[in-house]
Amino acid sequence: MSDHRYGPTGAGTVLLNIGAETGALVLYTPEDLAGAEIEISPDTPGAVRTHAAVRARPAPSGTRYAAVYEGLTAGGYTVWRDRDTPASHVTITGGQVTSFHWCGRGIPPWPSAGQPEVDAGQRPPVGLGDVLDDALPQP
Repeated sequence: MSDHRYGPTGAGTVLLNIGAETGALVLYTPEDLAGAEIEISPDTPGAVRTHAAVRARPAPSGTRYAAVYEGLTAGGYTVWRDRDTPASHVTITGGQVTSFHWCGRGIPPWPSAGQPEVDAGQRPPVGLGDVLDDALPQP
């Protein structure tokens, strides 16, 4: 994980192109991880890692902090705490956006997370604002 500072995303700036064998991951984090780049990799030996920056994601009902990974081939992925330490595992399902919650710096993501959040058959491509707004508790 490396730290950079990025501004918040605006409405409509992230679209998730997902399909039958391709999904996406929204990795929610605490605010203190804003700017951190968190790596993930497929669960195959020697797989190339990809990273995404944690950014503020404004939605109509509040701001969440998340890294977004799109275009992921369905299957298992490792979420990396740092260069050498796996933090946890998540399963990506084709045609869906999977959400996963990082509990804090130095603590692995919540093991019960990783549930599909949005069925792409209902709204492809999915705007992140829709995913975030659906995920936030309503007053």
